[in-house]
Amino acid sequence: MDQSRAPILEALEQFKSMRIVPFDVPGHKRGRGNPDLTRFLGEQCMTVDVNSMKPLDNLCHPSSVIREAEELAAEAFGARHAFLMVGGTTSSVQSMVLAAVSRGDEIILPRNVHRSVINALVLTGAVPVYINPQMNDRLGISLGMSVADVKAAIEKHPNAKAVLVNNPTYYGVCSDIRQIAKLAHAAGMKVLADEAHGTHFYFGENMPVSAMAAGADLAAVSMHKSGGSLTQSSFLLCGQNMNPDHVRQFINLTQTTSGSYLLMVSLDISRRTLALHGDHIFRKVTNLTEYARNEINQIGDYYAYGRELCNGDTVFDFDVTKLAVNTLDLGLAGIEVYDILRDFYDIQTEFGDLGNLLAYVSVGDRERDLERLVAALSDIRRRYKRTKATLMRQEYINPEVAAAPQEAFYAEKQSLPLGETVGHICAEFVMCYPPGIPILAPGERITGAILDYIRYAKEKHCLLTGTEDPDVNELQVIKGGNSPCI
Repeated sequence: MDQSRAPILEALEQFKSMRIVPFDVPGHKRGRGNPDLTRFLGEQCMTVDVNSMKPLDNLCHPSSVIREAEELAAEAFGARHAFLMVGGTTSSVQSMVLAAVSRGDEIILPRNVHRSVINALVLTGAVPVYINPQMNDRLGISLGMSVADVKAAIEKHPNAKAVLVNNPTYYGVCSDIRQIAKLAHAAGMKVLADEAHGTHFYFGENMPVSAMAAGADLAAVSMHKSGGSLTQSSFLLCGQNMNPDHVRQFINLTQTTSGSYLLMVSLDISRRTLALHGDHIFRKVTNLTEYARNEINQIGDYYAYGRELCNGDTVFDFDVTKLAVNTLDLGLAGIEVYDILRDFYDIQTEFGDLGNLLAYVSVGDRERDLERLVAALSDIRRRYKRTKATLMRQEYINPEVAAAPQEAFYAEKQSLPLGETVGHICAEFVMCYPPGIPILAPGERITGAILDYIRYAKEKHCLLTGTEDPDVNELQVIKGGNSPCI
């Protein structure tokens, strides 16, 4: 196929020349009805914020330009089919899980998944079989899934329907997804990949293996992160053994019937850019990240880690475009460095957790931007360094699952003060966002160690989300649920 084409872009440009009088939605009528918004976003943007119609196809049942865009994306990513997703990678992940498991089915997955995965379990009623990831004690981060742990889980749960893999984690850690796929397929299980942070695996040189190349059945790819498209745009990829028509039925359960053409055309154009120039783009990103990693490691007390973490198993490979920096030797939590960078240096990084900072480097960055970050980190060390004796190191605590997520989410609940919840079963999410990995998920036992973590995260001003109480002074628990349910 001709990857230099962008069918949705071409259709929108043709549509603009047709001078059609709009008696359809959206009500701003090409921007005329909302001049303030048009001044802010620009007429060029507003004139293509349009509704589905014959010349522009329909996202729910595409048959022309959107179908062509899907086919071009599938070829570019090496997939059987690619769906344009306008509900973010959250929607892609949920559709992926919905298409693979149903109520009562078991699904094997690492516990350090994004909230969207567990949300999907709430929707489906599937039962998680968690593999607790091993930890890197120095960095305080969870690693990938050990092949041996996956093999043991498959043997213990032979009726599980699917295995889900993070490829990579937020920190850049990759499991041996190719070997995991072989094990799962041999047991008759589907392989699902959360590739929210792995778009560049399909286009860059010397990158970790992509999910499609590793034999996965479905992969959720967050194009707006490293792929350059607009926020909230994503792809859901189907492997060779998946029926795309079956998958589309699940997508249409939750995705809007009013797909944004701004998001779709951004996917179309960004796919074209990566297909034609992705190797050059991600070579530049890798070089920028390696430069910054080397400079940061010369400052002292920071540790910007890379492929030296690889051990052939729980860190099978590492995404070198991730600029993850451990801050514990500085005596500061990652979230504290994150806040200082934003408040005093006008530098916005992706996230900070209890021990690490992540700066997301992309094709839009320049060497001088990285130099400014390095200089700021050096200055922070000079100004703010302190003892690390009081810092909590570990960002992950193994949970005790006492009920299925759907059962706990829909159970009769009561709200209790934080200190009175020990031993109860949580009925809501608690997470630092980003990265959006739950500290507690519905159905998990609340322990003293988890409460200590939550209090520490609050003390460090992490953004805690998912709870009914915005201040997280109380938690929703299953009423009377202080004994195991499963």
